[in-house]
Amino acid sequence: MENAKRHFATRLREAMQLAGYDPKPAVLEREFNLRWHGKPMTLHGVRRWLLGEAIPGQDKIVTLAEWLGVSPQSLRYGGEAERRVEERTSWWDEVFRSQERDVVAAYLELPQEQRQALRKIILALADRKEEEVGA
Repeated sequence: MENAKRHFATRLREAMQLAGYDPKPAVLEREFNLRWHGKPMTLHGVRRWLLGEAIPGQDKIVTLAEWLGVSPQSLRYGGEAERRVEERTSWWDEVFRSQERDVVAAYLELPQEQRQALRKIILALADRKEEEVGA
């Protein structure tokens, strides 16, 4: 977890610099609190973000990301994680047609017991099909 905090701090400082801000606690406190609608952050609190001692909650990360013009995912997890998600999404779009995606979406909306029953049916059909192809 310590490593994740340090990486977050690095990404936050870099995002601030790219957006034209000095990565200093006083700057971060002022700019964040101008945009945050909850309880204001203290200088000590934002200093911990910059030093890699703490990671803000997702709601605060969203505010930071909107201010700095980066995605919340890349700010929190780094660009590599975001690229992996995009790759998986593009794979999904390439492999499945629209009708198949609709079926999967409908499956995910079913109650758990119906999903389990449907899973058994699909697995049984897949086994039968494999037996037929091999024969």
